[in-house]
Amino acid sequence: MDIQKTVFDILQDLTGTDFTGSPDENLFETGTLDSMDTVQLLLALQDQLGITVPVSEFDRSEWETPAKIAAKAASLQ
Repeated sequence: MDIQKTVFDILQDLTGTDFTGSPDENLFETGTLDSMDTVQLLLALQDQLGITVPVSEFDRSEWETPAKIAAKAASLQ
């Protein structure tokens, strides 16, 4: 399974934006993701990749770009 592709597909479904050309865009600074979107992202990652990230352990700085999300998801598998 290609984790990066899965993460980018999830983000595109959530935001309507294709991040393949901008994997280092800060999703929180640009307002692309808010707290509700973050919960949806974590649920989608759990569903599609089988990883669990408790919201209480969510460190925004580790999840702020598509590339960081993919790397974090890979480290949790």
